Formats: sequence, C-alpha cells, structure tokens
Amino acid sequence: MPDLTGAVWRKSTRSNAGGNCVEVADNLPGVVVLRDSKNPSGLALTFAPSTWATFVTRIKAERRAVVDHRHASGTGQGLSGQE
Repeated sequence: MPDLTGAVWRKSTRSNAGGNCVEVADNLPGVVVLRDSKNPSGLALTFAPSTWATFVTRIKAERRAVVDHRHASGTGQGLSGQE
C-alpha cells in the first residue's frame, strides 16, 4: 500500500445523502486510490492511473449510451430522471 499521507480526497459526484459515498485520491504519483468515505481508515483500493482513466472513460461512455437510449425510446429521462 502506498503512503497516503499526502492524499487529497474528494467524494464522487454520484454519492448520495444516504451515506453511500466513495472518495478518490488521484494526486499521488503513480497511483489512484479509492476508499469508502464512511470508513476512511479502512481498506482502500489502488489502481494504476491508466487503469483508472480507462474505468472512468468506460463508465462515462456507458452512461451516455443509456441516456441516448432513453431519449431515443421516448422516455425523455436520463439516469437521474432530470435530463
């Protein structure tokens, strides 16, 4: 596990008020770290920056595909129901 002393944590923009939150630190050299915000001293997952970038890119593409499909099918709503 890398030294996380200098990690700058930020919550996911998709975290909800019910406490289902993840935090990511991507300011450390050579590693991206993910943790449960309810248990900041617990286990953390580490990823190579390229792996994390691929993950985020694929999630965004999948979200766009779902939103596009919903618009095309006439529901007019995206994932949040607000698009």
